[in-house]
Amino acid sequence: MDAVTNPYTPNAGATPEALIGRDELLDSFDILLRRLERGRAEQSMILTGLRGVGKTVLLGEFARLALAAKWEVVELEAMKHDDKRFRQVLFSQLRSALLRISPRARWNDRARRAAGVLSSFGLTASTDGSVAVTWDIEPLEGAGDHGELALDLTDVLVSLGELAADHGHGFVLLVDEVQFLGERQLEAVIQAIHRTVQLRLPITFVGAGLPQIAELAGDAKSYAERLFRFPEVGSLERSEADLAFSSPALAEGVGWEADALDAAYALTQGYPYFIQELGYQVWSVAQASPITAADVAVAREAYESKLDGSFFRVRLDRTTPLQTAYLRAMAELGPEPQKASEVAKLMGRESTQLGPTRAELIDMGLLFTPVHGYAAFTVPDFDRFMLRAVPELVVPPPRHRKKDSPSDE
Repeated sequence: MDAVTNPYTPNAGATPEALIGRDELLDSFDILLRRLERGRAEQSMILTGLRGVGKTVLLGEFARLALAAKWEVVELEAMKHDDKRFRQVLFSQLRSALLRISPRARWNDRARRAAGVLSSFGLTASTDGSVAVTWDIEPLEGAGDHGELALDLTDVLVSLGELAADHGHGFVLLVDEVQFLGERQLEAVIQAIHRTVQLRLPITFVGAGLPQIAELAGDAKSYAERLFRFPEVGSLERSEADLAFSSPALAEGVGWEADALDAAYALTQGYPYFIQELGYQVWSVAQASPITAADVAVAREAYESKLDGSFFRVRLDRTTPLQTAYLRAMAELGPEPQKASEVAKLMGRESTQLGPTRAELIDMGLLFTPVHGYAAFTVPDFDRFMLRAVPELVVPPPRHRKKDSPSDE
């Protein structure tokens, strides 16, 4: 097949040629915008799911829909910043949004107020104790300057929501990797959006994150479960997966035989990223239409090698020997969520000794806790990769610490 016409897109966040099985979520977002425009309350959403299921792609589609509806859009990927850096990143993005809503030459009192509040939010303390502001707008005293992130962000989003409403716009903040927000940062976002809902302003927050984000949001603010929906984005149903394989190829005049689709689904189990990767590799080896099961069999080695070398390996390379051993022990027990005590038993340790290691892997985004006492991989098929990449379970010897340390690692 011609490489130039390959219709599959195995890239992080790249929208596939055919976005299959996500119509309900796209419709929900459209309804959210339209209700907010009318001053009606509507639960926003935080998408949850494993790596590679298309959460980032959906956020990109939400941005496209919002822009088509004349909404202002700010897109962020959350990182493990301290609160000061978080303020700086938000300030930079929100300043740009304000200027897009209302260019400085056309500012009215509402716009000047919003700019002043944003200036207060962007104030930073220098090392000598003096105060500097990050643009040439005088801060508005008494707004955005409480020194408490939640209160300050609330002032900012309310002022921006009022400005957007005056200009016939809405405002949406799209945040990926929400689980990497600090506790105070997540609490601040939730509290600020809650206030804009109370004021019926056309402003909202839509996020995406790993499965634990619903619990994290609930811990940050008890009313989060009423403020947001947490739709789970998962693998595609068999019929949807068949369409995801066949529809892009058909647009290029290429078909798939039924047994080829059987083989492709058996390999990918309907995970969207895996579908794109396998489709790409199959296209590269197929000689003609229609694509056959033999083509899928030939492409399998390249498909698994590509996943191992990039999608999986980049995560394993960040781990310490003990963390690697923990992941390998989990893989040996199977793909299902595993009980901490069973993993520890296989490693010849006590659960309390390995608690910090497990917590580190959760903090790194490699594991999540579906229920108390259990952990699961955040990446589908990671267990099979670990068995290929680390053929034997090797547990590093304990490193003895002070007596008051809860762990020997």
